[in-house]
Amino acid sequence: MEAYELWQKAVKAREFSYSPYSGFKVGAALLCKNGEVVQGCNVENSAYGPSNCAERTAFFAAVAKGQREFEAIAIAGGKEELVMCYPCGVCRQVMAEFCDPDNFHVICGMNKEKLEILTLRELLPKSFEMQD
Repeated sequence: MEAYELWQKAVKAREFSYSPYSGFKVGAALLCKNGEVVQGCNVENSAYGPSNCAERTAFFAAVAKGQREFEAIAIAGGKEELVMCYPCGVCRQVMAEFCDPDNFHVICGMNKEKLEILTLRELLPKSFEMQD
């Protein structure tokens, strides 16, 4: 799947965002190794702590469906206009739990001409990992 095609699915997932407090709507589209795309959106809560980012929503939904191997995630976010929206540290660490940092790609963008594709290692160079 092309990066832009996956990113468009993130834009679509953004429509389901529940963000009455910040107004910052985020959508994510997670590409599984088997070709399935699992979408997620941010879900806010007035207590803030129980809120969940779009990226983690997508990962947790995929894991709940039995998926454990992933190729890429695309992220689209902003209030009215889309802005470059990178995953937070918690989401990066969740990605590190399931993904090869050198081969998993994170796609962030504002439009077709402004897409940035990074590896997880570029975003999280020294992640916490289980030691043998």
